[in-house]
Amino acid sequence: MTRPHNLPIAVFDSGLGGLTVLHALRSRLPQEDFFYFADTRFLPYGDRPEVFLKERGVLIAGALARRGAKALVIACNTATAAAAEAIRAATELPIVAIEPGVKPAAALTRSGVVGVLATTRTLDSERFGRLVGNHANHLNIVAQACPGLAEAIETEGPASPAVGLLLDAFVAPLVAAGVDVVVLGCTHYPWVAEAISRRMPAGVALLDTGEPVARQLERLLSAGRLLGGGSGQLKVATSGAPHAVSATVDRLWGRHLPVEHWEP
Repeated sequence: MTRPHNLPIAVFDSGLGGLTVLHALRSRLPQEDFFYFADTRFLPYGDRPEVFLKERGVLIAGALARRGAKALVIACNTATAAAAEAIRAATELPIVAIEPGVKPAAALTRSGVVGVLATTRTLDSERFGRLVGNHANHLNIVAQACPGLAEAIETEGPASPAVGLLLDAFVAPLVAAGVDVVVLGCTHYPWVAEAISRRMPAGVALLDTGEPVARQLERLLSAGRLLGGGSGQLKVATSGAPHAVSATVDRLWGRHLPVEHWEP
C-alpha cells in the first residue's frame, strides 16, 4: 500500500536516547515532518522480557501506522534486537531499525579488538549474536553491558556524578582489553561520548549509528517515492508523564519542545 508522501516519519524509542537519532534524521532530512514517541511508561526496555518487547513493538508500530506515518524508525537498539523482525512482519510501513555499528567497526579497527557498550538485553539477543557472527567473527569483540546507564543519563543528566561513576566502571574493561574502536550500542550513549573519550587512550574511535540510519532512511524514502512533502514540523509524545518527560527533553535537546501524552 502506497502512503501519502506528506505524512510524518514516526520515530520511537523506549525513552529519550533516540533524540540523538532524531537529530541526525532532521539534519539530513530538514523538510520532513517527524513524530517522536518515547515509551517511557515502560522504561527501561533493557529489563523487559523479549516476549513483552515483541508485543509492545508490534502494538506501537500498528498504532503509529494508523495515526498516520509514511515510515518508521526504530531508534532503540534493545527494541531492534528483540522485536524488529516481528514489527516488520506485522506492518507494511517502510522500517529502518538501529543496531550497534559492529560492521563499520570491523572495517575500522587496526588492533582487531573492538569494544561494544550496550544494554544487557541487546548483547544477549540472537540478533546481536548474528551481527557479530556475520561481520566480526575474526575479531575480539569486548561486549560490555551497561545496566542503569541509559536511565541515569535521562534521570540524572549526562554530566551527573552518577553517570560518571557508571562510566568509570563500564569503560575500564575496554581500556584494559586494548580496544581501538568503541561502538556506542545504545542511543543514549552519544550524550556521553565526550565523557567516554576522556576515559579512553588517545586515538580510540567512537562509532555512533545516527548518521548511517539517516542515510538509510533517505534511501528507503527515495526508493518508495516518499521523500519530501513536509515542512520540518516536529511533534514529541510519551506514554508516561508529559511534564516529567518535557524537562528531560528540554535538557537533552537544548531548547523547549512541547510534549504530549499518547498511548498506542
